Amino acid sequence: MFKVTDYKQHSATEFEVLIDAPRIAAKAKPGQFVIVQRNETSERIPLTICETLPEQEKIRIIFQVIGKSTYDLAKLRPGDELFSLAGPLGKPTEVQNYGTVLLVGGGVGIAALYPIVKGLKNAGNRVITILGAKNKDFMILADECEKYSDELILMTDDGTLGRKGLVTEAMEDVLKREKIDCSWAIGPGIMMRFCTQTAHKYDVPTYVSLNPIMIDGTGMCGGCRVSVGDDIKFACVDGPEFLGDQVDWDTFMNRMKQYHTQEKEAYAEVKEG
Repeated sequence: MFKVTDYKQHSATEFEVLIDAPRIAAKAKPGQFVIVQRNETSERIPLTICETLPEQEKIRIIFQVIGKSTYDLAKLRPGDELFSLAGPLGKPTEVQNYGTVLLVGGGVGIAALYPIVKGLKNAGNRVITILGAKNKDFMILADECEKYSDELILMTDDGTLGRKGLVTEAMEDVLKREKIDCSWAIGPGIMMRFCTQTAHKYDVPTYVSLNPIMIDGTGMCGGCRVSVGDDIKFACVDGPEFLGDQVDWDTFMNRMKQYHTQEKEAYAEVKEG
């Protein structure tokens, strides 16, 4: 069993747990994820590893409550145990010295971006990081990202922290003023799509992290299939990172809405119960 050793609430819907997972902590790399199962009858859900703490034999997970399963996870407290934790899964980020890199995170996607920021800085890159959130209460990991960034730009929808506006506006400013060798964008699908389009205007390759429905995490079920270029890929084994220019965004975003009604109904039911 995998024991929760620490718990933190970042905002009304964003939570963090530390989990005893020695073998995962020893092997996981930036960009990889785990599949979590709260109890024997729970849904299996993919969550990015925000940080590995191999000396403590722990992994750090930050997630957003959007449905029944994440609502159940938000009830975890130190001493609680998970029924199952599979990982590390997926291909890790290609961390190397590119030169100057631009990293853009939105909402809870910042949790997935953070280990990449850290990894790229440790690889010798000049790192420019842009983080976006609805308001200051939903901005996570700003201090941690700043530690590994040569420049940190904060954007909020209402201007309560940093600049008021969209992350793509900050991207445009950076891309106009200096040469960027490679970029990453992780957050809501619509954000990643527009970040990709913004970087494309300046011929900057942009990697995105796709989070479609996953069940087994081995590529066997086909639930996480995405159209990339002229091929069908499986995010759990071929990704989760892909070049944004090659992603069929219309298909991806439509598939992400496939069970939206059921998700809302299940969430409403568990909250009322």
